[in-house]
This record gives sequence, C-alpha cells and structure tokens, in this order.
Amino acid sequence: MDRFKLIKEVGDGTFGSVWRAINKQNGEVVAVKKMKKKYYSFEECMSLREVKSLRRMNHPNIVKLKEVIRENDILYFIMEYMECNLYQLMKDRVKPFPESEVRNWCFQIFHALAYMHQRGYFHRDLKPENLLVSKDVIKLADFGLAREVSSVPPYTEYVSTRWYRAPEVLLQSSAYDSAVDMWAMGAIMAELLTLHPLFPGTSEADEIHKICNVIGSPDEQSWPQGLSLAQAMKYQFPQVKGTQLSEVMTSASSEAIDLVSSLCTWDPCKRPKATEVLQHTFFQGCTYVPPPVRPKASAHPKTPPFVGAKGVSENNVARRYSTGTLSTMKSHSTASTKLNSLSKTGVQRKLHMDRQAPQKSTRPTENSNKLTTNRVPARNSPGNPVLRHSRSLPETGRGAIQKVSSITEKLSNMSVTSRTRSTVKPAVPMLKAGHGKSDFLGKSDDIPPAKRLTRKLVS
Repeated sequence: MDRFKLIKEVGDGTFGSVWRAINKQNGEVVAVKKMKKKYYSFEECMSLREVKSLRRMNHPNIVKLKEVIRENDILYFIMEYMECNLYQLMKDRVKPFPESEVRNWCFQIFHALAYMHQRGYFHRDLKPENLLVSKDVIKLADFGLAREVSSVPPYTEYVSTRWYRAPEVLLQSSAYDSAVDMWAMGAIMAELLTLHPLFPGTSEADEIHKICNVIGSPDEQSWPQGLSLAQAMKYQFPQVKGTQLSEVMTSASSEAIDLVSSLCTWDPCKRPKATEVLQHTFFQGCTYVPPPVRPKASAHPKTPPFVGAKGVSENNVARRYSTGTLSTMKSHSTASTKLNSLSKTGVQRKLHMDRQAPQKSTRPTENSNKLTTNRVPARNSPGNPVLRHSRSLPETGRGAIQKVSSITEKLSNMSVTSRTRSTVKPAVPMLKAGHGKSDFLGKSDDIPPAKRLTRKLVS
C-alpha cells in the first residue's frame, strides 16, 4: 500500500470503507476499499464472492477491480474511481431528473445486468448507493452479495436494502434468481423519476404492506407461490386493492410507467429479463455507445487482474516463448527442408550436367555408333568385337582388347576413376570410355596421340 496515498474517505459500509486515493507511481486517482474483517491468507481473499465475480466480468458499465492487496492481515481492493453515486445525486436535487437522463442511465444499467446475468451472476444488492456515476457514464459496483445463478440454495435471507428488496426475499424464499435485480431496478427507476422511494418500509412487514398499497395484494392468479410462502411463515397479506402507478409517478411518461409496472410484479417469473427490457418502448431510439473497456491481459478470462505484474509478465513471456519456439522450429525446419531440397536439386542438376555434358559433346559419335551397331554387315567387320568388349569392360576385364596401346588404357582408367569420384554410375563412364575409342573403330591401326586425347577428355 506504499504506492497509494489516501486522500479522503468517501463511503463507509457494513463490510468496509472506501477511500479516494492517488497512485504515487503514475498519478492515477483510484478508489481503495478497505475491508473491516481480518484475512489471514491470500487464498481466503481470493474466495470472496466480490473477487470471484469481478474476475469474470469485463464490461464498460461494471466497475473494474484493478488490484487485490493483503497487508498486515488487512484486505484492500484497488478499483477505478467514480465521481459519485446515484444517492448523492438524488439527495441534493430539488426537481426530478429529466426522463432522458433517467433513460440514459437505466439503459446502461440494463446492459450491464444483461451481461452479468448471461454469465451466470446476479447482483442481489442493487440500490442507488451501488450505482456509481461519472459524467454520463454509470456503473454497477459492490458485488459483495453477488451470487451465481447456478449456485445451490438455500440463499441468505438478507439481500439488498429493504426498500429495493424483492417480495420473494421478504417472504424468506430460499430459492430465487436474477429476477430480484429486476424488481430492484423498477424501484430505483421510479425513485429517479420522482425523487421519492417507491416502497419505503420500516420493517419487512411494513415493506410488504407498502408494496400492497401500490400494486395491490397478491392472489391465487397473480402469485400462488407467494401465498404458499406467506402461509409457511404464518403471514397474511393485507387485503388492499392498491393504487395506480400513474398516481404515484405523476411526471413520468406512459412508457416509463408501463416498464416500472412490469418490473415490480409479484410473480418473479412474470418479470421481464434484462435483455427483454432493452427492447421495451421506453428505450426506443436509444443507441448504446459503451465507454472504452480495458484490454485483457491474457486470452484466458479467468486470469485474475490482481496477480500482479510478475504473474502477468511470466504468462506473457511463456506465451511469447512458446509461440516463438514453435515459429522458430517451424521456420528452421522449413528452411532446412528448402535447403535440403535445393541441395538435392543442385546435386541432381550437377550429376545430370555431368552426365549430359559429355553426351552432348559425343552425341554425333553415339549416333555413329548406333548406326554402326544396327547395321547387319557391320557385325562382320573386325571393329565389332572391340565395341562389344568395350561396353563390358567391368565384367570381362581388359584382356580382350589387344589392339589398344598402354597409353590409351591409362587414359581410359583415369577417366573411369574420375567419373567414379563424381558419383556417376560405372556403366556411364564405360560408355564414355567406349566413346573415346570410337574415334579409332574405323581405323584400328591408326592410334591417335595421347596428348590429343588428353585435351579432349579434359575439355
């Protein structure tokens, strides 16, 4: 906590106090929530509902949890700072808010509720004090009582402030869902339009009586489950017809009154969902332009934003390292494959050129040899045995060639040896040797000088 300078206490609640503070490192203004309970392990801090729920949410209309710090068994939440809450705006106001401003706020809140409900959480403690405002932006805060929709009942009896508490909770129902948030929003919306609480009960029984005075008492058709809950706790609803909401909300439009009436319905199953509320005629023509959202530090939504720079940096380094390793290995293997293929191609091309270069130079000789060997009368010529034995030199040896001088044999051996070093098949150099002798096939007695043959072979 040495990085933060506490300036002023801006709120005090049941579970903790909220301070306005400044980050000494970057000058950012933040809100520091100091919990009153002692925490003796960081694992205990991480299991808090507020921490678990905020970890999974990243919405422009939900307050952001920046850090979680445990110091001297005291738990601190470092959160983004908002200028004020709705209660502070209402208590200092004389005239009701314009309906356009109420529409803008409620539209953002229902977007946040739709986001939260779709991800399996409901707030359970919606009230004007937990709706933070900065200019035209409003955000949900204080998720200390947030629960998962899929969590197993029974739930706690105390949920939210009494004035905004749903009737099923007042009747101590052990199973409820996100419909309690819809009821609370109906009461908050009516209070914004009138600057007076809609159901200001002084106790649970008085709260139910206030509700009956406005919307009338429930019956078997409107809420049979509620009658069963009241009978289980030996409570009897007052038989009140109720008044019209239009008489309570005199300055509100018919669309606003219709929306509040649908939200504040006895039966929770008949209350609209947050996504359905956004389609109501009260919000017709509204365009949602969300404020910028902080970028996620990692691809995994479960990565806590309070792990610290070390954990996040290690994650990023590991990801970069793994990606870099894979990409490096892939590029290396690809490069090696390309090099191998190129080298093989080069070797093949070199061998092919080694094979074809002399063939190109001796092609007329080969043609003359083919013509000579294909002629039947030529078989009786004295040069034919020399041609046959020259092609089978590796098999029969050199004893069959009696008319070739020792200089020619040395030159032919040198040419065969040089061809073997260049990894050419032995049959090809034998043909080359034969081709070298094809010059004297027609003139067996006239042996060309060694110097002339050497220049020809070297070239």
